[in-house]
Amino acid sequence: MSRPRVRRVAHLLSALEAIGPRPWLWPAGLLTLRRLAPRQWWLRWPPLPLPDADYLAFRMETAYGDPTALPPTADVVAYLEWCRAQGGAGRYRGA
Repeated sequence: MSRPRVRRVAHLLSALEAIGPRPWLWPAGLLTLRRLAPRQWWLRWPPLPLPDADYLAFRMETAYGDPTALPPTADVVAYLEWCRAQGGAGRYRGA
């Protein structure tokens, strides 16, 4: 496994560790994952609902000034808290 991939997996695990004891954030996290997953993600290898790499690079550059940045775990939790507070606003409607 390449070093950037190991770094991303480690970051994902730390984010999951932070969200784990906050079950009220689980629905927001799953909905966010569903919103960001490309259509028919299960047909691509690896079959994981991961957002498009170009989209993530754009979001990281606009938020942190570096397309390879990883958001601090506290930012991930804060974002999911914000999503939860929004309630039904912008809810995924499918396409």
